[in-house]
Amino acid sequence: MQGAVLYGPRDVRFEEREAPKMTKSTDAIIRLSASCICGSDLWPYRGIQPIAQPTAMGHEYCGVVEEVGKEVRNIKRGQFVVGSFATSDNTCAICRDGYQSSCIQREFMSGAQAPFLRVPLADGTLVATKDLPPKELVPSLLATSDVLGTGWFAADAANVKPGSTVVVVGDGAVGLLGVLSAKQMGAERIIAMSRHASRQKLAREFGATDIVIERGDEGVARIKELTHGIGADSVLECVGTQESMMQAIKSTRPGGYVSYVGVPHGVSLDGEQLFFSHVHLHGGPATVRRYLPELIKLVLNGKINPGKVFDLTLPLEQLAEGYRAMDERRAIKTLLKL
Repeated sequence: MQGAVLYGPRDVRFEEREAPKMTKSTDAIIRLSASCICGSDLWPYRGIQPIAQPTAMGHEYCGVVEEVGKEVRNIKRGQFVVGSFATSDNTCAICRDGYQSSCIQREFMSGAQAPFLRVPLADGTLVATKDLPPKELVPSLLATSDVLGTGWFAADAANVKPGSTVVVVGDGAVGLLGVLSAKQMGAERIIAMSRHASRQKLAREFGATDIVIERGDEGVARIKELTHGIGADSVLECVGTQESMMQAIKSTRPGGYVSYVGVPHGVSLDGEQLFFSHVHLHGGPATVRRYLPELIKLVLNGKINPGKVFDLTLPLEQLAEGYRAMDERRAIKTLLKL
């Protein structure tokens, strides 16, 4: 089997890898219908998040079940399934509270940029569709595995509700799907912060009512201007840098909510400043598994089309170009065909 292996900064290769094998009786092996590159893959790709050894890449996946362990009860061979980037038993106390991405048995997935994938804790991690979906829906179903689930968590964690004024910081796939999620939750005004015309266009399609191109303190000032000096009810931080986090907090009204779903790199908060901001903070690895049944249903019913974030499609063997395109911001998100 061949798949993606990262060797170091900007050195990702399509090469021979060992095919996954069952290691526990709760595992499943799936044949992927499609794969993709995540914005968070760019942190190690750029060398910002160092790796200790060559690493199999990819954590977003959907496909058809090839094999299940003897303890797997709910997932069957031949089913089309979608799973989260974080495995879960879906039965522990943390899972029952909806925080499956912090399950006591959690593992973070990797190796999904390949034809086959082993999924631990299959019964708790995977969600099966009733029938095999049409091929044209596969990109949107793949998006539910991470970027849509993360955007949805961002909107939920920021307490978006009907009539809310929402700001989305970040115009990558997660930020854009945060816009879509906020729209689905009934937000009245959605302000997308973006400097890129193609991303602004997609944000508008997903439900953005306003675009702000300024960043940092200028961006905060513009948000305050648009909200009569008060700030937004809900702000979704979808980047993970110091600037984006401070921009999010400062754009929020007292009593408002900030969600942070961009993996933090170099972020630190001033306790006194946070104290007097009077904002709620809620974030972490997105609880994708909590939302998967609902998101899959929305896709299958034609209510949403999150697959629009894939603006570059390449065969799996050209994955290195997909990484380069995203790194250079020539693409929002790369879909890899198998």
